[in-house]
Amino acid sequence: MSSKRIFTGEHFKQIRDKGIDPEQIEEQLSRFEQGFPDLNLVRPATVGDGIVQIPENEHDYLFERYRQAQHEGRLMKFVPASGAASRMFKTLQSMLHSENKLSDEYFEAHPDDEEVVFTRAFLENLEVFAFYEDLVDVLSMHGKHPNQLKKEGDYHTLLTYVLEEKGLGLASLPKALIPFHRYADHRRTPMEEHLVEAAEYTKSENGNVRIHFTISPEHEAAFHQRLEAVRARYENENTNFLVETSFQKPETDTIAADLQNRPFFDENNALVFRAGGHGALLDNLEDLKGDVVLIKNIDNVLPDHLKSITYRYKKLLGGYLFMLQDRVFSYLKELSRGSIQPEFLKEVREFIRNEFYIDIPPKIAGNDGDSGSVVAQWLHDRLNRPMRVCGMVKNEGDPGGGPFIVRDENGSISPQIVESAQVNMDDPGQKRIFESSTHFNPVDLVCSLRDYQGKPFRLKSFRNPETGFISRKSYQGRELKALELPGLWNGSMAYWNTVFVEVPSETFQPVKTVNDLLKKEHRNE
Repeated sequence: MSSKRIFTGEHFKQIRDKGIDPEQIEEQLSRFEQGFPDLNLVRPATVGDGIVQIPENEHDYLFERYRQAQHEGRLMKFVPASGAASRMFKTLQSMLHSENKLSDEYFEAHPDDEEVVFTRAFLENLEVFAFYEDLVDVLSMHGKHPNQLKKEGDYHTLLTYVLEEKGLGLASLPKALIPFHRYADHRRTPMEEHLVEAAEYTKSENGNVRIHFTISPEHEAAFHQRLEAVRARYENENTNFLVETSFQKPETDTIAADLQNRPFFDENNALVFRAGGHGALLDNLEDLKGDVVLIKNIDNVLPDHLKSITYRYKKLLGGYLFMLQDRVFSYLKELSRGSIQPEFLKEVREFIRNEFYIDIPPKIAGNDGDSGSVVAQWLHDRLNRPMRVCGMVKNEGDPGGGPFIVRDENGSISPQIVESAQVNMDDPGQKRIFESSTHFNPVDLVCSLRDYQGKPFRLKSFRNPETGFISRKSYQGRELKALELPGLWNGSMAYWNTVFVEVPSETFQPVKTVNDLLKKEHRNE
């Protein structure tokens, strides 16, 4: 039965208020029934076969090419930062809300319990965390001190003041605003570490540093309050931060379905919508109308004394992109002038094959009826699209996506960043290919968003809508199906020209749980 027959006027108003076309709802509900096709992995991208190792003797040239573009003001940074920190504190919240678990007696009786091990590590190292001083201050207002509470074994009160609103409220803050690192005279959040990074590798000759954060509406006031409170610490007469923020658009939300693929209603008979995942941020990225944009996750930041290798490889990735862009723009200008000499077309074909692992389809290559104009047009279309250079680290067991060579429904192959949810793991061959990947995607991208004439690309034109996926979630104790849009660096960039470059694992130190801040890389000692 069509969902139109069961939607009321209130439901249609709810849909319109989000800015969503009702036909789009029908398409989404059909997706729950039909699913998404699995990707067809050909092989993992490896060093020498899809992943570039930049030779040492090219570094100086790439640094110089990057410096030129940076001084011209062509660069900006884009940081997805809308996520709450609740996942960082998930284990501590579980322990806080579990009866009789927050005690020395329970800890001693369950020494191998993962939640116990995690919680004890947190409590025993409490003074290491950069938010410890804030905790001391808030507890002192109530005549308490962390050491006193630890000595008394009152872990419930301690965690309450760490996690909940009556204290620091860390579990409800965005990850961007959690104090991560301690310095001699201040403590920094990830938002501030990104400001410091951006000043190093995006500052133009006139001192402007452009950086864009995607945030949640409920965190907007706190984000800007913190930004204005710390801005003077990082700005000077030679550094001016141009900070922009945006929200994930409500029209990118997707409808939830029940297990029978029907619309999911809440207790008030209202439709339930869910955020469409990071793929929804493609709209935000396109709205920037940027030239070259560097993308990095909010939680992958390091203290100052470890930033140099991050700076080095960010500039190498950017320099590599500009080197490729110079050739791409040169070829496009020639192709636009009608240059279809066989030797020139052969050179362009070799460039696309060698750099982007894209080969001309046989039906195009075999078309000789018009003196190469069909081939020339294909080459032009293939080059005239967004381009990205993606840093890849060696896979050391991190969950998440990686670099692969993928065959599409037309038989063409291309490099893609692939998540496990996009692969049929019941197929032994596909599972073997996925698990044999040597590298991992740390979300370290440098993206070219304008064409050779300086016009911004319409990024949605290069998204593969067949690469979303469906997951199981819960809502007030009821199970539902959620639909995720093609991921920002997965299907949303499927038809971009893509290059993978190996970067050192030292550039990837994300903070997924609060105890990751106990690693030596984040202790800043």
